[in-house]
Amino acid sequence: MTSKQRAYLKSLAMTMDPIFQIGKASLTPEVIEAVREAIDKRELVKVSVLKNCFDDPKELATVLAERTRSEVVQVIGKKIVLYKPAKENSKITLPK
Repeated sequence: MTSKQRAYLKSLAMTMDPIFQIGKASLTPEVIEAVREAIDKRELVKVSVLKNCFDDPKELATVLAERTRSEVVQVIGKKIVLYKPAKENSKITLPK
């Protein structure tokens, strides 16, 4: 992913609200599966890490990206943005 594409995805993510929250239970198989399903439908997903989660958000983002086969767009504070292009009917067109 180029820096231009990453910047475009960041701009799209700015207006989004987080659709998942990771709490003190950290990454459970249920959370990972739910994120995988959402990212397959939406392509771009924002996740919030709650204060009671003691894991590092950057490490959580890396693990989530590996397990959902997506890319980490950014981690700002306790917010994680993930992107995975759709196989069919892509809603997001990345700049070249």
